[in-house]
Amino acid sequence: MSILSLIIPIAIIVVFLALIIFLLAKQYRKVGPNEILIVAGGRKRTVVLPDGRRIKIGYRYRLGGGAFVIPFIETVYTLPVDVITLNIKTPEVLTFNGVPIMAEATAQIRIDTTDEAIRLAAEQFLGQGKEGIRDVAATILEGKMREVIGRMTVEEIYRGRQEFANRVKEAAKEDFSQMGLVMISFALKDISDSQGYLEALSRPQIAAARRDAAIAQAETEKEAIIKSSEARKEAEIARLAAEALIAKAQWENEAKKAESQVMVNQKKAQADFAYELERHKLSQEIKKEEARVKQIEKQEAIKIEELEITRRQKELEASVIKPADARKYQIMAEAEAEEYRIQAEAKGKAEALRLEGQVEAESIRLKGMAEAEAMLQRAKAWERLNQAALIEMYFKILPELARAVAEPLSKIDKIIIVGGDRGSGATRITAQVAEVLAQMPEVIKSLTGIDLQKWLKERLAPEEKSETEKSES
Repeated sequence: MSILSLIIPIAIIVVFLALIIFLLAKQYRKVGPNEILIVAGGRKRTVVLPDGRRIKIGYRYRLGGGAFVIPFIETVYTLPVDVITLNIKTPEVLTFNGVPIMAEATAQIRIDTTDEAIRLAAEQFLGQGKEGIRDVAATILEGKMREVIGRMTVEEIYRGRQEFANRVKEAAKEDFSQMGLVMISFALKDISDSQGYLEALSRPQIAAARRDAAIAQAETEKEAIIKSSEARKEAEIARLAAEALIAKAQWENEAKKAESQVMVNQKKAQADFAYELERHKLSQEIKKEEARVKQIEKQEAIKIEELEITRRQKELEASVIKPADARKYQIMAEAEAEEYRIQAEAKGKAEALRLEGQVEAESIRLKGMAEAEAMLQRAKAWERLNQAALIEMYFKILPELARAVAEPLSKIDKIIIVGGDRGSGATRITAQVAEVLAQMPEVIKSLTGIDLQKWLKERLAPEEKSETEKSES
């Protein structure tokens, strides 16, 4: 019994203490950093106002955190310090120049955290919450907007929105400070009117903006076209320059090959006889001239390419400004280049024909000189021969002549002789051949004036005389 009698009082004491702790803990009120805890009741405190006056207030506050509230004596209130957004839209308000407009703006306000502002806000907004603060602030701000609109023209509001916002903030600052509020930001969202004044006011700017945009776009397109043309021009110049270098390299290669071939042919020609040497020299000269002609043609082609590059440069430079002039210049340049090319080709061909003619004429001259020399030698030989030698030569060719006369008969397979009393057919053929040969002295006499019969008689007469003398003796 003694233990139980001890446990019961202890338990009662523990429960009582727990209840006291619970009640005390419940009386410790806490708020977040965006709230002000206001504890009303208890003893009054003296505060000093900004103007120096002293007043007594029967509450205390805590910005965030917590405070112990005396039960049955003090009461707890909360005052929000969150940012409150206001959307204000005024009805039609006459501006300074008498034009009715409607304005729409947005603002952010909250309760200031200075001691004086908290005191004023607590006295005016405690228990109203955010909506009460929003309604009061919106009403004040709308009035201040109407006031500022009445002191400004439409053009000033339209072009100076920041100035308008500054004036509204300055006008509402005093009223808000008397209620413990502070405006964080203010922005004029839009202004409008039902008379079309703003639309008419913006038309010149819109037209100017469109004009400037069109000009800017045209300038941009112009720059793009110019840069593109310059890029194409540089690419074309580079391509033509590369082609010119290639042509020059090919020409130099061909020239070296031609020079090497000339040297080889010269060395080879030295091993041949004099006529072949001369002919090869002439051939090499012709090849040299041909190489020179090719070189001239290639130089002219390079000049034509340079003219073409210049023409294309002018064409690219004037493709945007004066396409017609560029086309005219192109046609003139092409005509001049073609005329120059034709003249160069004609000159080259004429020079080649001239050299070929010189070579051919020289060959004919040498051949004629050789033939003339041979004829001269034969003439000199004929002059040395006397009549007896000539007759002897004639006698040497008589067998050949008889063979030539009888040769056609050898090619006849069959001969048919009809009639006749002059012997057999074979003797008649032989007789005809003999008749042809018997006519040769007369033919020779008529052609050369040499009488073979007389010459034979003179040759045979001394022999007959010698024989007669021998027989007489």
